[in-house]
Amino acid sequence: MHSARSRTFPCLALLVFVALSGRALADYDRAAVGTCTTLAHFPTIQLAVNSVYPGSTVEVCPGTYPEQVVINKNLTLQGIVGSGEDAAVILPPVGGLVANTTGLISGNPIAAQLLVIGGTVSIINLTVDGTGNGITGCAPDLQGILFQNASGTLNHVAVRNQVPGGALGVCPAGGESIFVESLAGSSTVTVENSSVHNYNTNGITGNGAGTTLTVSSNYVQGSGVVSGGAVQNGIQLGYGAKGKITLTTVIDNVTAGGPPYATDILLFDALENGGITITSNVVGNSQTGIALETDGDAGGANLGDVVSVTSNKVFGTTGDAIDVCTNGNTVTNNTIFNNGNSGVHFDESCGVYYGGVTGTNNVGTGNTIVESTCAGILDDWGATGGNSYGKETDFTVPFLVAYSTGSCPFVAGEVRAKAKRALRFSPRK
Repeated sequence: MHSARSRTFPCLALLVFVALSGRALADYDRAAVGTCTTLAHFPTIQLAVNSVYPGSTVEVCPGTYPEQVVINKNLTLQGIVGSGEDAAVILPPVGGLVANTTGLISGNPIAAQLLVIGGTVSIINLTVDGTGNGITGCAPDLQGILFQNASGTLNHVAVRNQVPGGALGVCPAGGESIFVESLAGSSTVTVENSSVHNYNTNGITGNGAGTTLTVSSNYVQGSGVVSGGAVQNGIQLGYGAKGKITLTTVIDNVTAGGPPYATDILLFDALENGGITITSNVVGNSQTGIALETDGDAGGANLGDVVSVTSNKVFGTTGDAIDVCTNGNTVTNNTIFNNGNSGVHFDESCGVYYGGVTGTNNVGTGNTIVESTCAGILDDWGATGGNSYGKETDFTVPFLVAYSTGSCPFVAGEVRAKAKRALRFSPRK
């Protein structure tokens, strides 16, 4: 009898241990920040991220979380509704943000509020707010959400107030809301159904030859006229990145003066023949609506060719609505109204840096242009650049097609093509 009891108690203890272990494993596949659920919970987002297994979900209760967060594993980070509230907000720590990485392409120190450096990460229903960031100078670079050689999805996020130096325009660089970059690696990220505003330079950026950025159904709003050294870009694909930009509203990117000029959507040295599409967006109330630009390379070749710009609505630009400073692009079925220079500009000026050629072999067709100060299409090459125009519909436009003859009433101070000058736009590295 005694020996039977001796065997029974160890077995019971083992069963209890297994049961408790199973409960712990289940909890840590899904954990919470805050006490609005019955899940195992943690006081900070970072502690929860550190504690769960790869592939887990961390649910964030409504509230404010003053911290910098680093994620290096497969994870879902999701704000949830609790007690009738629905706002989980990441703010800078009380002592301010500090550098926690360096730019893969720029090499500059970066203070990222939410940094993803590995795995595939989904971020859902969260706000990242840079208010009170404590960066009084122009370094480190302040970024809201940063993916480096990492992939994932941002869905229903709000990213706002990434402003270093104490005020907009104080710093010529820095202050980006969402940034995706790769170097000797890859990043595939989708940003959808999200709100981005009050950034110092860029709203959404994808850089690097391994980067694929899809931007769909978002609202990106610049800060209107920004004085000082900062030049805003609403969305940027650059330095070999590829992707698509669709169904997104981008407005209010204006810098005082120029060049360089602010732009709503900028492709700068994007991946040539990368299948990049800019489709069904609404952009405007800015300096430039959509810009395709390259600075070439020492061999005279140019990046960023063969892009499709289709079915966009571009309004209220003080400069060109669509500036095409690369080659072999298709600009079709866009609706353009109330622009200060040309509706579509086939621009030769970007090729002068290394003896390359830009603004050639492009197609413009089916566009509707209403109230352009200069022309429906401005072609710097005239009849020699291989550009072609299909049926355009123009209203209240002084010239249907102009060849940089100077006959257009250009905006005062605007320097036309055919002269080497600083880049027309200002990409962020």
